[in-house]
Amino acid sequence: MDNAAISALFDSVRRAGRDVLLETEGLQLLQAMGLPAPTHLFVHGADAVTDDALAALPGSRVVVKVISPQILHKSDVGGVQVVEKAAGPVRAVIADMQSRLGAQRVVGYTINEFVPYSPALGHEILVGLRWTQDVGPVVTVGAGGIYTEFLASRFRAGQDVALLSPSLTDPDAIGAALQHVAVVQLVTRSLRGQPPHIAESAIVALAATFLELGRALGDQIAEAEVNPFVLAQDGRIVALDILVTLREAGRADGPGPRPIGKLKQLLEPRSVAIMGVSERLNPGHIIVNNLIREGFPRERLFIVKAGSEQIEGCRCVPDIASLPERVDLFVLCIDAAQASGALVEIIEREQAESVVLIPGGLEEKAGSEAIVARMHEALARARQTRWGGPVINGGNCLGIRSLPGRYDTTFIPDYKLPVPTGAPSRLAIVSQSGAFAVSKASKLGVVNPRYSITLGNQMDLTIGDYLTFLKDDPEIDVFAVYVEGFRPLDGLRFLEAARAITQSGRTVILYRAGRTAAGAKASASHTASIAGDYAVIRELSQHAGIVVAESLEDFEDLVVLFSQLGRRRVAGWRLAAMSNAGFECVAIADNLGRFTLPAFCAASDARLREVFVRCRIDQVVDVHNPIDLTPMAGDEAYAQVAETLIEDEDADAVVVGIVPLTAALNTLARGAGHREDVTAPGGIVARLAALRREDGKPWIAIVDAGALYDQMARALLTAGIPTFRSADRALRLFNLFCAERMRHTR
Repeated sequence: MDNAAISALFDSVRRAGRDVLLETEGLQLLQAMGLPAPTHLFVHGADAVTDDALAALPGSRVVVKVISPQILHKSDVGGVQVVEKAAGPVRAVIADMQSRLGAQRVVGYTINEFVPYSPALGHEILVGLRWTQDVGPVVTVGAGGIYTEFLASRFRAGQDVALLSPSLTDPDAIGAALQHVAVVQLVTRSLRGQPPHIAESAIVALAATFLELGRALGDQIAEAEVNPFVLAQDGRIVALDILVTLREAGRADGPGPRPIGKLKQLLEPRSVAIMGVSERLNPGHIIVNNLIREGFPRERLFIVKAGSEQIEGCRCVPDIASLPERVDLFVLCIDAAQASGALVEIIEREQAESVVLIPGGLEEKAGSEAIVARMHEALARARQTRWGGPVINGGNCLGIRSLPGRYDTTFIPDYKLPVPTGAPSRLAIVSQSGAFAVSKASKLGVVNPRYSITLGNQMDLTIGDYLTFLKDDPEIDVFAVYVEGFRPLDGLRFLEAARAITQSGRTVILYRAGRTAAGAKASASHTASIAGDYAVIRELSQHAGIVVAESLEDFEDLVVLFSQLGRRRVAGWRLAAMSNAGFECVAIADNLGRFTLPAFCAASDARLREVFVRCRIDQVVDVHNPIDLTPMAGDEAYAQVAETLIEDEDADAVVVGIVPLTAALNTLARGAGHREDVTAPGGIVARLAALRREDGKPWIAIVDAGALYDQMARALLTAGIPTFRSADRALRLFNLFCAERMRHTR
C-alpha cells in the first residue's frame, strides 16, 4: 500500500474544498491500495469519445458513469448505464446524462470496462471502512449489491457482516471473523459437490488491505466503501464502485489523558473530605454514616461545613481552604450551582487527589457556561503541572462503594437498600448509571461486589479508564459493565482493557444500552446502516472475549452465574440433568444448545439404582439422562441423586431442576398450615448447599414455581448456587458460561 500517495490524494481533495472523492480519485485510491478495478477512461463530455479511445477497453460493452461531488449514489439517479462499446451509443448516453444531471456540478464521465459476473447471492461483496466515535476506524465485510439492504432488513443489525478493528483484530484472526458471514461461506465452501468459487484467502486479503488502510490513515477517513467487489467470470475479484468521504483535517478525538494512577487514591483513600453535609439526615449526612459503617476512621474524615465543630464525631472545617491537608478523596454532595465553583477551588488550591462529583446539571444548566468553562480550564491547567490535578468521577452519579476503601457514597437509606453482608465477591460493577447500579444491587443482594462504581456523565474519568486500572487487580475475577454511551474513542480503550482481562482467564460482562440505529448516517453509505454503533461494539466485544448480555435480565443472571461459579474448569459439553417433573426434563432436552446428554458412567448407574431402591422409588424411576425423579422423591433421595450426577466422571456440567410444589420436598418458608421450613438442616436447600464446592465442576439449579417459592430460590442463591426460574433461561445462559470457561481451559 502506497500511504504517501494516498495522503497526497487526500490533501489534494481537501485543497479543492471537498470532503468527497470523485470516482476518478476513488480509482486512484484503489490503485494505491493495490486493489483491482476495471480499466477505464475519463472524458469531460460526449465530444471526447472516439472509437480509437474505446478500443483500449476489453469486451464488447462498457459502463458509463457520471462524475459529480453531489451525486454519491449514481444508480439512484440514472447515472450508470451499460452500452455497446462504440462511440455513437456512448456519446448518446453521455448526452442524455448531461441533459438530466448537468446542473449537479458534473465534472465528467468515466467509461469503464464491463466486468461479466453472476448476479447470484455471494458474488457481490461489500467491504467498507468507516470512522466510529466509540472505537475509531472499523472495517465491514458483508453482502454487496442489491443484497446489502435485503439481508440487513431481515437480520439483526450487524448479524450477517464481519466487523473488524484495525487496532484490535489480529491478522491471523481475520479468517475466523469472516466465517459466520453467509456470503463468504457461499463462495468459499464446497456446496453439494460443487467447487468453491474463490479461495477464502482472497477475501481475507481484501479485509486485510482495508485494515491496513485503517491503521495508517483511518483517522482521516469518514467512510471508504467498495460496493461491490464482484467475482468476475474470469476468476478476478474486481471493485466496481468506491465511495469515499473524508473527516475534518486535524480533528481531535477524545479527552486528554487522565492521571489514572490516582484511581488508587480514589478507590482506597487514606483521607476523605465531604461537602454538603447537614446536621439532619440529608444525602451528605447519609454518606458520612456510610463511611463510618464501612469502618472508615472518623479522624481521617473531614466535613466542610461552616458553623459546626463536628458531625457524627468527625471534624468540621468552615471552608475548603481550611482543610488540614490535601485529601485523597473529596466528595461533593452539593447542588450544581455550588459544585462548579467548589470544584474550581479544589483544583486551584490542590486540595484533593480525586473527586466524586455527585450532582448533575453542571454542563447542561443554562447560564452555567462561564463557571463550567472555568472548571474545565482549571482542570486542564492542573493536568499540565507536575501535580497533574485530581481525577474526577461524575457528575450526575451516585459515586462508589469500595470494600477495600471502606466507603460508600451511595446515599440510599439502608432500609431502602440493605447493604450486602455476605463474603466479598471477586466482582467489580462499573456502571454509567447510578440508578441502574442500585437497582441491580437490590436484586443481586447475594453478591457483595469488591467495587460498585457509577460514573454518571463521565466528565473526566471514563469506563475505559476504570477497566484499564482495575484489570491489574488480582482480587477481581468478574467485571460487570453497563454502558449507555462511550466518550469519543473510549470504546477502544475499554475493549483493549477487556481483551487483556479475558486473555488472563477472567470475565467481562457487558450490557450496552442505546441500541437504536438513529445515529447511523445511512445516506452516505450502506456500511453504517447495516452495522450501527451498537452492532460494532457487540461484535468487537465478542472478538475480545467479552460476554455480551442481550437483556437486562440476562445481565443480572450472568453476573450471579459467573460470580458464584468463579473460575471453575469446564472440560466439555457433556451435561447430566435431573428434575422431578417430566415437563422440565423435556424442557432441558429441548434447550440443550451445545450440550449433549450422554449415558452415566457405570459407577454412577449402579449408585443411582441403589438410591432408587433405598428410597423405594425404583419402580417408578429409571436411570436415564435427564433423570425424572417424579414428585415422589424426598429431600434425601434428591440430594443423593444430585451428588451422584455432580461426581459422575462422564459429566462436565450438571443441572438440578426442582419443581417445588411436591409434598415430598421441604421447599416452603415456615408458616401456618404446614410443617415445612425451607431453612431446616435436613431440607433440600441445606443438602444441596453441602454439595457446593469452590473447585468442583459447574452446576446450577432451577426452581420453576411462583412467588411462594421465592425464599427457596433466594436461599439456594445465598448458598452460592446459581438458581434460575425456568429451564430454557437456565440452559441458554449456562451455555454462555461454559463456552466462556472452555475458551480459557483449552
